[in-house]
Amino acid sequence: MSALADRIEKITGSLVQRVEPLAGGSVGEVYRVHLADGRTVVAKTGGPASGLAVEGYMLRRLAELSELPVPVVLHADDVLLLMDYIPAGGRLDDGAQAHAAELLAALHTIRGDAFGFERDTRIGGLAQPNPPTERWLDFFRDQRLLHMGREALRAKRLPANLMDRIETLAGRLERWIEEPAHPALLHGDLWGGNILAQHGRVVGVIDPAIYYGAPEIELAFGTLFGTFGPPFFARYGQLQPLRPGFHEERRELYNLYPLLVHVRLFGGSYVAAVERTLSRYGC
Repeated sequence: MSALADRIEKITGSLVQRVEPLAGGSVGEVYRVHLADGRTVVAKTGGPASGLAVEGYMLRRLAELSELPVPVVLHADDVLLLMDYIPAGGRLDDGAQAHAAELLAALHTIRGDAFGFERDTRIGGLAQPNPPTERWLDFFRDQRLLHMGREALRAKRLPANLMDRIETLAGRLERWIEEPAHPALLHGDLWGGNILAQHGRVVGVIDPAIYYGAPEIELAFGTLFGTFGPPFFARYGQLQPLRPGFHEERRELYNLYPLLVHVRLFGGSYVAAVERTLSRYGC
């Protein structure tokens, strides 16, 4: 801990007074650090392949490209990510959900030249490939469903017969998916644990997995763990009307990607969730 404190002091120019562990680190430890000059910062620690440098890059790019409230990054490499602390602790109540809808509707108006991004990013500590791709269907099929399915198979957490069924589904995506109006900037990993709320407002979003994609995949992920409900969708729909069939036909299809991320990371009950989704689409 003394080595960490020494490094933080060199970066911030202020003595470390107190270090407290925080929950939420998937690739390393997370700490709230109180400095002698009155500032509070968050320190995430990791190893050479932790991806913390990419996380810092993504937060900086979100700050440059959008109005999302993200923490200011003070330092980023794979051993240490240091950023401002955002006080929060409130619930994602109706007011905060409506505010989240406004923030996401604005984010999704930011256009890219192609689906993907200027570099590969990460989600949950896993590599997320982003080669520029002209068609969303091709990108979603190859760089999301098939890529993460094969990663889960390689990690021996996805049975081979389910990978075969994913490949069958991937060949039928045109039955359900239409091309979106444009490649839209996405946070990429927006669920309740990555949204900081206070007094009915969203005060911060963290842990992004950014790329340019279809807004519906972001909206779908917001329903996977019950993060967004009617107050969110009512406000979002006022600003960016959803195409018919999102909730009925496409939401579960898009949620295959985050489910496969969780299969690759954790296995277990997420495998059964993938199987149910495949059955839902006749595969």
